[in-house]
Amino acid sequence: MTMERTPSVLRDKFGRVATDLRVSLTDRCNLRCRYCMPAEGLDWLPGAEILSDDELFALIRIAVERLGVREVRFTGGEPLLRQRLVDLLARIKKLTPTPQMSLTTNGIHLGRHANALADSGLDRVNVSLDTLDRDRFVAITRRDRLDDVLSGLAAAVQAGLTPVKVNAVLLRGINESDAVPLLRYCLANGYQLRFIEQMPLDAQRQWSRSEMISADETLRLLGSTFHLSRAPEPRGSAPAEEFLVDGGPGRVGIVGSVTHPFCRACDRTRLTADGQVRSCLFSQQETDLRSILRRGGSEDEIVHAWRAAMLGKLAGHAMDSDGFVQPVRPMSAIGG
Repeated sequence: MTMERTPSVLRDKFGRVATDLRVSLTDRCNLRCRYCMPAEGLDWLPGAEILSDDELFALIRIAVERLGVREVRFTGGEPLLRQRLVDLLARIKKLTPTPQMSLTTNGIHLGRHANALADSGLDRVNVSLDTLDRDRFVAITRRDRLDDVLSGLAAAVQAGLTPVKVNAVLLRGINESDAVPLLRYCLANGYQLRFIEQMPLDAQRQWSRSEMISADETLRLLGSTFHLSRAPEPRGSAPAEEFLVDGGPGRVGIVGSVTHPFCRACDRTRLTADGQVRSCLFSQQETDLRSILRRGGSEDEIVHAWRAAMLGKLAGHAMDSDGFVQPVRPMSAIGG
């Protein structure tokens, strides 16, 4: 006996409904950012464990058609390292209802792919950029690719992948001085800047709460030059708290994942590149959808497993508490 094929939602026991699906396309990356992985890189997932294009599409289709997902964001690793991504996006764009599609990238290959991504149905991009200084860029990423990232940002605007958002992480003793220049640069070019607190997701497990630059510290750094006032709109489930810059219309977002968590309004569900559902970025449990697919399990079985995984979602990640335990997987293997 099978379940009826009826629309459902990914509701947890606290009443939150997940409508935003984060899909990791690969754990591989062409940078070695010091807050993410060691200089020598990591042992990548074996190719046989990575979901195929057809498997990815099958799970995304179920999420959209059966489970109420309305936005799909592609992450990594570096998602632009995934071959045939454009074809996958074009298939997803034909789903009913059509989900909003976005992508988080380091921007290195964005310049050459922006037009094709837009033509295939991608709506917008987030680009990681922690500094405009070449030497500090190399120190943080261990690669000399700043020009490629800046070109990628410009190409995204020209291709219509807007609003283009810039994600920046401030590291104590390294790039605090970049906060103001980054905001000036983004305001001048029409990018939406968001500062994100460094989170305990590095493969080296060297994160320290005392070394993290908090959201409040970031506000003070920006406040030395700009007048910031909270944006009037309700924040909703958005991770960033938005501030008007000098009265607007320019804005900046601050994501206080550690010190000002947004767990109570979280609307996310996550799918790793090897087909595991995670109810939270910091979850200690995963639900294996890949195995269900590969043994020929039914769509209803996948729906039931996904709903059960999200029903068990905890109230919050407890990242700022003494009892917090870092997940086994690093960020690159979970998906940002």
